Amino acid sequence: MTFQFKNSPIHFETFGKGPAIVLLHGFLESSTMWNPLIPEFSKRNTLITMDFPGHGKSGIISETHSMELMAEIVEALLQHLQIPSATFIGHSMGGYVVLAYAEMFPHKVEKLVLLNSTPVADSEERRQNRDRALKVIDQNPQAYISMAIGNLFAESSREKFATEIEALKMEAYAFPIKGIKAAIRGMRDRKDRTEVLKNFTKGKCMILAEEDPILPLPETKKVAERCGVSVKIIEGGHMSLIENWNSVAKYLLFIG
Repeated sequence: MTFQFKNSPIHFETFGKGPAIVLLHGFLESSTMWNPLIPEFSKRNTLITMDFPGHGKSGIISETHSMELMAEIVEALLQHLQIPSATFIGHSMGGYVVLAYAEMFPHKVEKLVLLNSTPVADSEERRQNRDRALKVIDQNPQAYISMAIGNLFAESSREKFATEIEALKMEAYAFPIKGIKAAIRGMRDRKDRTEVLKNFTKGKCMILAEEDPILPLPETKKVAERCGVSVKIIEGGHMSLIENWNSVAKYLLFIG
């Protein structure tokens, strides 16, 4: 299904009945990342998945897809579906959007879960890496996508999940380059939302991975502790939805 946001199509799906859970995917992913969750979770919840602009089946909206813009899209979708509030689960970039949404529409968030994500803004080094990525992707987009996706997985699991990694790459190769660059700019320019997470008084959880190559566990765990967040630590890398599916499902079923 699709709805229009600023004259661009936004793809979404809904499943099941019950209290609403919004599932927000990460960079170079799409809503298909959540497919393994749907059969079990839809037994007692209404699940809402969507493709961020420039990803999956959604169109491009702007040169920069800021976290605030994507939070506005989420809100427009919930209004479209007439859903007053929900639990929000965001993977990586999706977690950045969850926090933007929690800042903009706090009364509409029942619980929030950051999966392989952080409230901290990019460091200067990370921002420079984003700028380099914007140049590299123009020169050889397929090489950039291949490298970026491979680097999300723990070294110890790349061979084991070679088939899944290849499937992710094949899906991302079809995303428009302008959309990928818009997301990179949005992540680069996002604000620090540590205080947003700290001040959120309802249920909040961070699921972190021991070998996450993007978010080093010791640093991210300290952030979680400062924010008073419940922390679950599991094996694997940044792609916990693939690398350690059983543990993720166990914790999310409890939270949801």
